[in-house]
Amino acid sequence: MPDTYIKHYRWIIVGLLFFATTINYIDRQIIGLLKPILEKEFVWSETDFAHIVMAFTAAYAIGLLVVGRIIDKIGTKLGYSFAIIIWSIAGMLHALAKSALHFGIARVGLGLGEAGNFPAGMKAISEWFPKKERALATGIFNPSCIFSFLIY
Repeated sequence: MPDTYIKHYRWIIVGLLFFATTINYIDRQIIGLLKPILEKEFVWSETDFAHIVMAFTAAYAIGLLVVGRIIDKIGTKLGYSFAIIIWSIAGMLHALAKSALHFGIARVGLGLGEAGNFPAGMKAISEWFPKKERALATGIFNPSCIFSFLIY
């Protein structure tokens, strides 16, 4: 491959990482925005909501401990693909939830899947960018959390 092709292609990869990370942040934050509606619809207590949030947080923390090693073993492309598939399926499972327990289970899946975003994103940057440009590439894909809040 010509060197100029790789230079342009890697910026496309950063753009894709940016948008995937934006979706990642939106998926995890939307439950807070919908809390008043979901509380009335499913008759949740504050404790129920706290359990749902904790289910995500605990799964995300555990996932971060495990997912990096998995991505190192199976590769960035396959590992990131699996992470996106898992968090997408978990996101869809929220539509089937009928109780706080069901939402908690869906949030566990979401937390485990979303935990793969940053290890895979950072590994992709390390594979596609020379050392002198990695901080810039990270700075482009990482602040998508700010972009996701602007969408709200």
